[in-house]
Amino acid sequence: MVQALVFAVGIVGNILSFLVILAPVPTFYRVYKKKSTESFQSVPYAVALLSAMLWLYYALLTSDLLLLSINSIGCLVESLYLTVYLLYAPRQAMAFTLKLVCAMNLALFAAVVAALQLLVKAADRRVTLAGGIGASFALAVFVAPLTIIRQVIRTKSVEFMPFWLSFFLTLSAVVWFFYGLLMKDFFVATPNVLGLLFGLAQMVLYVVYKNPKKNSAVSEAAAAQQVEVKDQQQLQMQLQASPAVAPLDVDADADADLEAAAPATPQRPADDDAIDHRSVVVDIPPPPQPPPALPAVEVA
Repeated sequence: MVQALVFAVGIVGNILSFLVILAPVPTFYRVYKKKSTESFQSVPYAVALLSAMLWLYYALLTSDLLLLSINSIGCLVESLYLTVYLLYAPRQAMAFTLKLVCAMNLALFAAVVAALQLLVKAADRRVTLAGGIGASFALAVFVAPLTIIRQVIRTKSVEFMPFWLSFFLTLSAVVWFFYGLLMKDFFVATPNVLGLLFGLAQMVLYVVYKNPKKNSAVSEAAAAQQVEVKDQQQLQMQLQASPAVAPLDVDADADADLEAAAPATPQRPADDDAIDHRSVVVDIPPPPQPPPALPAVEVA
């Protein structure tokens, strides 16, 4: 009876954990569609991959098939997420992610496995150490999405904090907590207590900053409408206080009548500017000179 209950809880935990793994699919579909990672971060997925790798190693040591199955899927899917992120990340983010994966998912994991396999001879001791390390990184999985809390509070937007990831993480933490209690495996149960608290904190943050842009847009529209109504009221008061001012419609009609009565002004031809104004030089001859006077003749 107890074994059947443990198996049933483990199956539910696998289903919820699978939903947790698939929760970022809309995020990476958006990345693929826009060909850009925007402000999304790779840290949660790198930490999730390392945690799945460590739990996979722990499951191999304890021969726990339920842990083995879900963490094998987790390693595969998280690796695909990081591959898509690297394809569309800007140069700086891509370099950071590559360094993170090489240092944490390759070097650190290899060092942990090598140290436990080579330096720890007792099997029980190896299981205990592997469980403790796995529990520590399980906490890091729950904490990793909180790295964007500062960005959420600063921008007052949860656009880059997936809600469904936090939601399914919380449900999964509850189920795996009871699975750990039933199995008397406190390495599985303990980290899920804090996982529940962190998941609830993320969902509360999501509710608080759910629609900041919409609310600000509505408030701005209402304020603009109030200013417009106030301006119209002031204009009406001015018109009522000045009866000598003609209504706007009368002025418009009078202007139309004046325009109709005015004689049409001949328009300047369009090619007037093209006329070649050239100066004409006319040679005017000088006036004729009078003939020279004849000398006077004396008469004897």
